[in-house]
Amino acid sequence: MADASTTPVPSALDRFDAFMASLAGRKPAVFLDYDGTLTPIMPRPDLAVLDVAVRSGIERLAGLCPVAVVSGRDLEDVARLVALPGLVYAGSHGFDIRGPDLRVQIGAEHGPALDRAEAALRQDLAGIDGALVERKRFAIAIHTRLVAPQSKPAVADAVHRRAAAEEGLRVTGGKEIHELRPNVPWDKGRAVLSLLDRLGLAGGAVRPVYIGDDETDEDAFRALAGRGTGIRVMDGPAPTAAEWRLRDPGEVAVFLARLADALDLGRPVATPAL
Repeated sequence: MADASTTPVPSALDRFDAFMASLAGRKPAVFLDYDGTLTPIMPRPDLAVLDVAVRSGIERLAGLCPVAVVSGRDLEDVARLVALPGLVYAGSHGFDIRGPDLRVQIGAEHGPALDRAEAALRQDLAGIDGALVERKRFAIAIHTRLVAPQSKPAVADAVHRRAAAEEGLRVTGGKEIHELRPNVPWDKGRAVLSLLDRLGLAGGAVRPVYIGDDETDEDAFRALAGRGTGIRVMDGPAPTAAEWRLRDPGEVAVFLARLADALDLGRPVATPAL
């Protein structure tokens, strides 16, 4: 399992030919995070709407290789936002998965604990301006992007107190977010490995490629070490287990379009203008 490193990683767009060479002639299976990867991070989750051109690019790529969207959002939410039938969607960090002839749910027995935690957190955080409690089917997300800096520790304390009160739940984090989710050995990395097996993509002819921007995506980068490729979306150096980087969702869109061109033509092509 690869450890996160602060060593600068190359741009998968600037060095696209080298990226294609790293596939070693294998067909990619592309796994995509949503927020911060396909769309910019927004102050509220409902504002992160997929651009029409990005959706068209994903649709074209899906006609050339397997594509799955692996998001912390609820499955129904991310499937509605991407709105492309035939894709595999993994919501709640892979706890809820749906695709053609595929349905997987992990940790459903922890629903009552999530219900109790949600009610308590809404009460505990009611007096903190900007704290947003978002209930998902398999998790509770507490967003802090709109919370004043001096109030953020109080939000974190409330989340950890609630996790301690419910032994079936655990706390995870990300960019301006705390999450309570079922305390089971499951994450985006395990979900991707499971999907590779279930979809018959675990053989040597396929190279899984995972693109994501947050701490939860590092689970997938580590899980794919030695058998796949991780691309971290980041605008500067940061600890990561990914081998490649892209600067922002704009570069992700260009990269996906260029990858589709390369797969369509069977060879790398010139980089489109940003």
